[in-house]
Amino acid sequence: MSAPKPKSRRLYALDALRGIAVFLMIEQHVGIWLWQGPGPGQTRGDFPVLVGFNALGGMAAPLFVSLAGVGSALFCAAARPRTDITLVRRGLVLMLFGLALNVMTPNWFADEHTTGWFRWGAWFVLHMMGFAMALAPLWRRLPTWALLAGCGVVLGGTVAVQLWLPTPIPLSNPRMSDLDMPGGALRLALAEGHFPILPWLTFYLAGFCAGRWIKAERIARVAGLGLAFVAVGLGGRGLMLLGVQHPWVLRGWELHLGFYPASIAIVGLLLGGALLLIAFVSWIETRRPLSEGFWLVTLGRISLTLLMLHVVVFRELTRPIDMWRNLSSTTTLAIIFGFVVLSVIVSRRWQRVGYRFGAEWLLRKIAG
Repeated sequence: MSAPKPKSRRLYALDALRGIAVFLMIEQHVGIWLWQGPGPGQTRGDFPVLVGFNALGGMAAPLFVSLAGVGSALFCAAARPRTDITLVRRGLVLMLFGLALNVMTPNWFADEHTTGWFRWGAWFVLHMMGFAMALAPLWRRLPTWALLAGCGVVLGGTVAVQLWLPTPIPLSNPRMSDLDMPGGALRLALAEGHFPILPWLTFYLAGFCAGRWIKAERIARVAGLGLAFVAVGLGGRGLMLLGVQHPWVLRGWELHLGFYPASIAIVGLLLGGALLLIAFVSWIETRRPLSEGFWLVTLGRISLTLLMLHVVVFRELTRPIDMWRNLSSTTTLAIIFGFVVLSVIVSRRWQRVGYRFGAEWLLRKIAG
């Protein structure tokens, strides 16, 4: 009788990176939702700290989706019983969590000038991660080269579909939640939602490849893939500088503030950055493993809980108490850091009971 395989050690550096993504997510959203904006005679440049933090927040979603791919690959590598069923269930439950968030944030207190994000058919990061994870039984049976080829297919399909629809640049929040267009919720999920399958599946597939390489202790390949995506993101810009005016180049390598809709250039730069960060923290883990109680680790372990909680609290419940887009930059920053510090304190204490009754705990209880 063979001895049982030793249990794989959790890579806490990846949890710490989720903790960083949580902070970026909170500071970006709360900064937008609470700050009153520049006053008379002022510009956003007069508020460099808040505006700078807000810009950094753009890395939150790329990290979350890429890390979901890494986590799925590591889960597959652990060869647990009923791996496929567990992955499908977790993906579907994540999508249900996304739908629940839409339902819990109906903008009850919004006025006639405020458009909502969270309509029933809106497609956000939880929907995207859940969709990709539910298909993980397929991804895990594909060789790594096929997954990388899939990234190329997704990016090419993104340009084709955006040109066919045609998708406006930039996409506004009302448009990304508009269920009355031809195609309705399917159109948002595929191409014109906040985090549609085209092109955001690329982040998950690349993360899945990274997870395989991390498991095989080939971290340099993760960094190399990150640099390759950065090169892809910049390559088409070079063609544009040379005067190439083909519609595929103009659409594929278009750059604008924000990532709605995301082009190949935007995906390349954001995904490249996310993979380089994943490679860096994975390298740190090989040199000096982080402890389970490190504050960024515990913060990352409740990332799903905080994602759902902060949306309801700061997007919905701040309206009736007159905080919605009505606070100074200083007060907004104080609330951001205060909420993050409180979350860290709670997460460290919560760790003692295995984060019981949080969203992550509920996901495992339902899906395995």
